[in-house]
Amino acid sequence: MTAITSSTPTTPDARAVKSADRTLHILETLGDAARPLTVVELHRLTGYPRSSLHQLLHTLAASRWIDMSEDGARVAIGAQALVVGTSYLDRDQAIPYASPVLESIRDEIGYTTHYARLEGDSVLYLATREPSNSHRRTSRIGRKLPAYCTALGKALLSQLTAEERAGVIGEGELPALTPSTVTLPETLDEQLSEVRRRGFSTEYEESTPGVVCVAAPVQYRIPATDAISCSMPAPVASDGEVARVGAIISAHASRLAAELQAHGVR
Repeated sequence: MTAITSSTPTTPDARAVKSADRTLHILETLGDAARPLTVVELHRLTGYPRSSLHQLLHTLAASRWIDMSEDGARVAIGAQALVVGTSYLDRDQAIPYASPVLESIRDEIGYTTHYARLEGDSVLYLATREPSNSHRRTSRIGRKLPAYCTALGKALLSQLTAEERAGVIGEGELPALTPSTVTLPETLDEQLSEVRRRGFSTEYEESTPGVVCVAAPVQYRIPATDAISCSMPAPVASDGEVARVGAIISAHASRLAAELQAHGVR
């Protein structure tokens, strides 16, 4: 099993409805795209018959799930996807408790902080707090990154048995996102052992060049599904600074886990 299959439809089972499966795949493909796609590009990515693809696209455009150019040649994810996605955040019981914790950590360490959840083989970003001097142009909320090459993901993968990890990320060599990405399972296993020993994970430019991340699991579930991280510029990520940030995040993550359990959040 490979770790990144965003443009590959999942294998349908006997109960799958073809049109629904195709609709979901179209939305996922457009959601992963960094720009509007031409219908020709979408046809090539999905392999769906042109007539069926056009019918599905016009249906999705009519309900605002996608935006379509006036000439019908280009399509992009639409506003309704944001409306439905926001409802996921609105109903999540952990985020109201996590958000002020992210703010406290940000204020204490001076770096961007994130709260994310393990979803399949990726981590899904649920909340982010930026420092006042941040120059980030796009939010990570609602975005996914492979678990094996993020500090958040490593914090959560460290909670799993070897068999459970293999079920999540597979057993073969992993795709590299950057020249620094750890791709060998045995090297990743060594890193995860270190995470369990010291209580927090690290990631040095494995998912984003120039950025180092530190993370700790929020253990209100067993195994933990959520984690807190901070990202810092690589030039400031000395061993001492990483250890300082790791200790702070671990302490806040432990207190957040206790608070969630005390309030019955599961």
